[in-house]
Amino acid sequence: MLGRTSPLTGENGAAQGRVRAGAVVMAVLLCAAVSASVGCKKQEQKAQKEKAVNVRVWTAESRPLRPFVESVGTLNPYEMVNVSSELDGILQSIHVDEGSSVSRGQVIAEMKETDYRLAAEQAAAALKQAEAALANAKLEHQRKEALYREELVTKQQFDDIVARLALAQGDVERAKAGLDLAKERLTKAKIFAPMAGSIKEKKVTAGDYIRNGTFLVSIIRTDLLKLAFSVPDKDVGSLREGQDIVFTVDSFPGREFRGKVKTLYPNLEEKTRSLLVEAQVVNQGGSLKPGFFTRVTLYTGPAKDTVVVPITALLYDNATTKLFTVEGDRAKEKLVKIGRKYGEFMEIAEGLKAKEIVVIVGQNNLMEGVQVNVAR
Repeated sequence: MLGRTSPLTGENGAAQGRVRAGAVVMAVLLCAAVSASVGCKKQEQKAQKEKAVNVRVWTAESRPLRPFVESVGTLNPYEMVNVSSELDGILQSIHVDEGSSVSRGQVIAEMKETDYRLAAEQAAAALKQAEAALANAKLEHQRKEALYREELVTKQQFDDIVARLALAQGDVERAKAGLDLAKERLTKAKIFAPMAGSIKEKKVTAGDYIRNGTFLVSIIRTDLLKLAFSVPDKDVGSLREGQDIVFTVDSFPGREFRGKVKTLYPNLEEKTRSLLVEAQVVNQGGSLKPGFFTRVTLYTGPAKDTVVVPITALLYDNATTKLFTVEGDRAKEKLVKIGRKYGEFMEIAEGLKAKEIVVIVGQNNLMEGVQVNVAR
């Protein structure tokens, strides 16, 4: 009937109302939960962003350091002489072996000198004969000259004795030269060391027949040595004669040796684009040997104040180099220009001052402005 509500219908309406109210409440609660969840996530993210990164730091220092160039090289004898025979004959004796020390002027070998001694005696006799002939020619010249003045001999006769006198004088000069040559050859039967040093190589033994120019021994000078090494073309402009070098050899670990630049070669090697340099080294005690491989440090100038940091502080990104410093509790990124390496430290030419706090551990986890916690 119109205008009248069924009791069943009324109950259903009330139930539906309650359902709708419950749904609304659930929706409100769900929204509240979602909002709370989102808020918590934001708070967590914010907390994560503010979490401090643990780092270790080091205070940048200014040290008085000398600029240098590093290279590798080889020690060579300061001088080397190949001693040869100047005569033909039998080698009677040789007084040295490889490794023997010799002094300048020391007899190192002797040729059999019998033939050369006899030649010297023969030349001496020839000189005496020529001198006797000259004496006779002089006497005859005096007589003929006196007779010629009195016109008792012809001019032709006088000219003949003048010519004979001149020939006799020439014979004496030739005989003297022959004697000198024979004596010189006799002295060359003994072979002397032209310099002090050590025998590097011996090629002959006693009893060998040798000829003029035969190689006998080589002598090297080892009280002074030459250290040869190469320097890249970019560093050539800083090289000067007299600069100090320090070098090490594997045979004496932990020990340093010193020398001075002696020779700068006039041209670069085309293949390596480097300049060959030689330094002079005083070999005190003879402990250094030619042929040693060396690691060389060449100092190119006086000491100057240089800002340095540990190499571990540096980060490389393509062509740029950077590091992080700590200001307060925040990290600050700095681009720097590096210079030379000094052992475990690197020169900072630009971008950093002494006494700034530099991160040396943990910098890979840093960004500009990140909060840091300095580990003690």
